[in-house]
Amino acid sequence: MPVNSRGVLLCLLLSLLGGCATLDTVPTQTPQVGAADALFERGDFRAAADAYLQLAKADSNARGHYRLRAAEALREEGDLAAAADTLSDVRRKRLAGEDAYRFDLLSAEIALNRQQPADALALLALPDSALSPALVLRRLELTARAQQATGDRFAAARTRAVLDRSLSGPDRENNRREIVDTLTTLDAAALKQRGGELPPNDLLRPWIERALRKQGQALPLALQRPSRPVGTLQQDGGDRWSREGYSAAHKVALLLPASGALKNAAAAIRDGFFAAWFNDTNAPPERGEVKIYDSGQSSEDAVAAYRRAVEDGADRVVGPLTREAVGLLFEQGGLRVPVLALNQADNGATPPPGSIAFGLLPDTEGAQAAERMASQGIREAAVIAATDDWAERAALAFRAQFESLGGAVVGEARVKEGDVNYSGLIRQSVGSFATASNAGVFISMRPQQARLLMPQLKLAGVSIPVMATSHVYSGTLNPGLDRDLDGLEFCDAPWLFDASAGLPPRDQLLRGIESARGTGARLFALGLDAYSLLPYMDWLGTHPDSYLPGATGQLASDSFGRVHRLLTWARFENGVARPVSGLTLSDGRMP
Repeated sequence: MPVNSRGVLLCLLLSLLGGCATLDTVPTQTPQVGAADALFERGDFRAAADAYLQLAKADSNARGHYRLRAAEALREEGDLAAAADTLSDVRRKRLAGEDAYRFDLLSAEIALNRQQPADALALLALPDSALSPALVLRRLELTARAQQATGDRFAAARTRAVLDRSLSGPDRENNRREIVDTLTTLDAAALKQRGGELPPNDLLRPWIERALRKQGQALPLALQRPSRPVGTLQQDGGDRWSREGYSAAHKVALLLPASGALKNAAAAIRDGFFAAWFNDTNAPPERGEVKIYDSGQSSEDAVAAYRRAVEDGADRVVGPLTREAVGLLFEQGGLRVPVLALNQADNGATPPPGSIAFGLLPDTEGAQAAERMASQGIREAAVIAATDDWAERAALAFRAQFESLGGAVVGEARVKEGDVNYSGLIRQSVGSFATASNAGVFISMRPQQARLLMPQLKLAGVSIPVMATSHVYSGTLNPGLDRDLDGLEFCDAPWLFDASAGLPPRDQLLRGIESARGTGARLFALGLDAYSLLPYMDWLGTHPDSYLPGATGQLASDSFGRVHRLLTWARFENGVARPVSGLTLSDGRMP
């Protein structure tokens, strides 16, 4: 068959499949093209559109390309109606390369403007592999808008959660606000249901948690149940041995405030960190050098301290301390040096890849109290909490976890600062089930408040189990005052009871370090654990079944880089808090 006949048949076949149109040629760079591009870059979009339209008239072979550029300029000008008119004469099948995908994106935006979200979604079904990074971001943003317009808010939030990982600065802040605003339009029950259906590592889960918190609700925590300790000795070959997952830091920056309201807390963390450093049996090169940086009084100060540490050559940064500072640091985008933050952000920000967030969260304690009640067959609970933020967070977490396990919170009350007579709130919260065999009371309050509440519960005839967060224990042996707390169980850091293997005994440190005493003991333990976590940051983030036996609990990381603590339980007996069991959690719903 002659060659030209084969070409005719091929063109005929292509015409049946969508046409045998000639593609636009790639335009050459001319002074006129450069002038039009300069107008666009300068933000003079109307003039740029006019220039591109003149180029379209002058070059019929690249007419579609220039009209598309003119339409894009009009879109930047905010005139989507004019952009649609300009685009109407462009034949997509003539566009070459990325021009065709840009045509689809602009057409989708025009469809959205015309309130045709279903048409927009059809146009946005593009392969990301064929798009440049900038066009991928635009496709995601338009897809989220189209999903929102169709009423699929969960899909819109999920798309924005994917988009969030590639944004920075004001764009990221706006996108995060859109995620939370989108989710908070849904009622708490729907959010809890969908959140509960998600796997623990789903990228939408942290955003649902944040949206629920704005509504005064919480999502049940996906509690870690790791089974393999880090640092298992393994033979590298010959007589050489190493610890599995261990990666030494050589130059560590410790970011803590040197003054202000958190000065004492920072001192306790610092002392714990260096106690672990001095207790490290490794040779000095592997133990690494530590330098302290003042993280100041504001979030901006903390970010500036991080940058100074990076400039000084740090290969690991520990800190900052406040939730706000951690959130601002994580929002900086990809961090040049990995961070072990000493709190978790309250703005939805999760650690960038390679970094982790570790803190003494009341949410964890509330959730584990719910799990312990469930494991003992308790089906109904009353919640009595202080009015502080940490107490409210613990109470919210308890309710969410308890209800997720099939329990019911049947009464709730708040203890105000200065109150001494709790009889009214006891009647309000405990009600008629004070002696029920399947009931319990959860409390989250300071020692002074708990010492008033417990005797009054007994006077009211309440004989059901009472469980609490660590805040009820002062951290100091005081049998005279704490005898009123007899029978109360609470979860706490195992190091306070010398239940942490491989760490210096607490009594040994109490003799020489003041900050290891009293309420500072838990922060001191936080410092011990921060040092111990450093060489295992990468390992824990990629091995969810691994844990570090720490001073503040059994430590494991979820897929978002957030470190979770599995706590120990203690009970007051004759005014002394003693461990009562290991790390007890319920493995399922209530019987």
